[in-house]
Amino acid sequence: MRFGLFGSAQARRGGPDVDSGAGFREFVENNVEAEALGYHSTFIVEHHFTGFGQISATLNLLTWVGARTTTLRLGTAVIVLAWHNPVLLAEQVATLDLLSGGRLDFGIGKGYRYNEFAGFATPMDDADARFDESLGVMLKAWTSDTPWSHRGRYWQFDNVVVEPPTAQKPHPPLWMGAGSAASIRKVAALGFNLLLDQYASVAQIRERIALFKEAVQARGRVFDPMSVGVTRSINIVTTAADLERARANRVAGRRRIDRLAERPDGPGANRAHLSDEEICASALYGTPDEVAVMMQAMRGAGAEYVLLNSAGGRPTLRQFARELMPAFCDATAVTAVT
Repeated sequence: MRFGLFGSAQARRGGPDVDSGAGFREFVENNVEAEALGYHSTFIVEHHFTGFGQISATLNLLTWVGARTTTLRLGTAVIVLAWHNPVLLAEQVATLDLLSGGRLDFGIGKGYRYNEFAGFATPMDDADARFDESLGVMLKAWTSDTPWSHRGRYWQFDNVVVEPPTAQKPHPPLWMGAGSAASIRKVAALGFNLLLDQYASVAQIRERIALFKEAVQARGRVFDPMSVGVTRSINIVTTAADLERARANRVAGRRRIDRLAERPDGPGANRAHLSDEEICASALYGTPDEVAVMMQAMRGAGAEYVLLNSAGGRPTLRQFARELMPAFCDATAVTAVT
């Protein structure tokens, strides 16, 4: 198996006595240590207008992480194409890929939070069409060496050549978040890698990976298990009280996200209502032995590349790397960092 990180950082608001950048610096240090511990990648989110400081300038933060690391893959999970000028975004992606020596994994999506679309004054009903047009523009930008123009519904460009070139050819690997059968088949049709969410059950993970594998093979391609990244929240705890607290925090976090996704006319797009039990069942919370059993179930469902969102912070990442990762990875040793 292969393990990476998934998550976010927070910048606190406040007066001159508040260190707003502390959360971002801690996030960077977490990733520096994660590389030394043997983690393969870090995937970070893009969110706006939350009021609690999630990452908004995703590529900027990844550039800082890239400058402090040498082997860690740098992933976005995900950049919402509907909110970005596709040519400017293509330039920024290419710059990061070039500076990092070809370590960027570019995850893209359509978005699901109503408040973000409202904040950008962008209709959610246009998300699919904007995604498709922007994706086409970006692919053209990365693969064209001569000037080109574009006349689309949302974007127009005249006689442009995007620079710099990407380090990875023809462009960085593309990842796409998906959950429904139709969206998973679309990812396979596009030839992209698949990102699966952290709230899906093991049974759903099994079904979705099997569907993706079938769709990939139906197009005459060889299925690579590492082309599917499965996100999971993890928290290694030792007492019943700690476990109860961790589960309560997870439920509260999901409910806060659900509120951000709500539309005036009803539930948010692609946001199934989950019970407290379902929210907790998908998390890797427990003792090392219990987490190992859950991880084995994930592997049995076909998940070979798992992106861990550490609710337990750096201590959990260290303990997982030292006590559990060697049993699931081909590598026989993991560097210890004190």
